[in-house]
Amino acid sequence: MSWRSIVFCLLVPVAGTVSAAPEFELVIRDHLFEPSELTVPANTRVKLVVRNEDPTPEEFESYELNREKVILGGRKAVIFIGPLTPGTYPFFGEFNPLTAQGRVIAE
Repeated sequence: MSWRSIVFCLLVPVAGTVSAAPEFELVIRDHLFEPSELTVPANTRVKLVVRNEDPTPEEFESYELNREKVILGGRKAVIFIGPLTPGTYPFFGEFNPLTAQGRVIAE
């Protein structure tokens, strides 16, 4: 076996060793996050799919999660969070902070 073959084998991940992150969906509708409370597994990296059904943009923002993402009207965005220690992590919509509020609960 040549050194190139060995390097190639080391660089290519083995099928089945990479697991997909659990996926959760948030919807922005009428300047609200639905659901406003999202329970995710603790100590696990998760994928949030945020779908904005409003015609105007909204921003998913959380100081505790260290995330900030603008989602245009009628679009969606993917945001990875975690792994999180057990606890509660608030988030809000920067453009409608009085109504667009929620929290992620890791347990």
